[in-house]
Amino acid sequence: MLAEGRRVLRTEANAVRGLAERLGNSFPDAVDLVHDARGRVVVSGIGKSGLVARKIAATLTSTGTGATFLHPVDGLHGDLGMVGPEDVMFLLSRSGATRELEGLLAFAERHGIAVIALVGDCSSPLARRATVAVDCGVSSEACPMDLTPTSSTTASLAMGDALAIALLTRRGFGHEELARIHPGGALGLRLTLKVADVMVSDDYPAVPADCRARDVIVPLARMRGTVPVVEAGRSVIGVVTAGDLTRLMEGTNAFLDVPVSEFMNRSPKLTSPEEPGSAAVRRMQEHGIMAMPVVDEGVLVGIVHLHDLLRAGAV
Repeated sequence: MLAEGRRVLRTEANAVRGLAERLGNSFPDAVDLVHDARGRVVVSGIGKSGLVARKIAATLTSTGTGATFLHPVDGLHGDLGMVGPEDVMFLLSRSGATRELEGLLAFAERHGIAVIALVGDCSSPLARRATVAVDCGVSSEACPMDLTPTSSTTASLAMGDALAIALLTRRGFGHEELARIHPGGALGLRLTLKVADVMVSDDYPAVPADCRARDVIVPLARMRGTVPVVEAGRSVIGVVTAGDLTRLMEGTNAFLDVPVSEFMNRSPKLTSPEEPGSAAVRRMQEHGIMAMPVVDEGVLVGIVHLHDLLRAGAV
């Protein structure tokens, strides 16, 4: 069974890989069509393609492209009233000859509504009649009988994701927009958490550059190994870490009276209260540091620790 599981996964991975290799001008044409449309995207399909269509509609909506799912049968019994001439239809079909989509396609043709077909057969009636046909064909299903929709649904789902993310990029849809429409759950927390929400700001010690090594031992122990060095007005000019002090101790026996200015880091990484927590985590991990002073308009206002950000769900 392990071998069978691997075979299925490889078959479906190869199907998606094949899409990437064959991807042609119909893809940017589809992106342009949706980007320039004044209305929504109406996504439809039947059976397993219908389930994929629901997911594509949800992904488009959550990445800044207004979209809704329309069941083709319900559409032919009144729900086509939601579709306007400025909308774009996405129609999903492996065969390109799905009977239930025929009515939607005819409606779109009568009313001048653009149709993007995500289709497994680019020579099919649906592909020929669509405004743009995007190739989602696969050589075989992962099912041993080559019947159960598996590789084909994975391919259509992946193509929907590709279109959604291409549109996100085209629109310049960024963190602020994502945070606005994802206020809940772990994703919402990751998008909305700021350094200010986690930083230590009350009674946080900082030391002047002319103090001695002996003067930073207690603050380092108290504040988890990182202490900012400031000049007049609490402007940060460096940081001292437990590692800096350890290296000093290894280099001389008379370390207690060494001025902090001689062994501090003069180019510390700084953050601001408004920096997204996820961005602060990424920078700390890239530079191998455990904490950053928080500065607002050039003045030290606190410090933020990597572990606190991780504990708060920044990533």
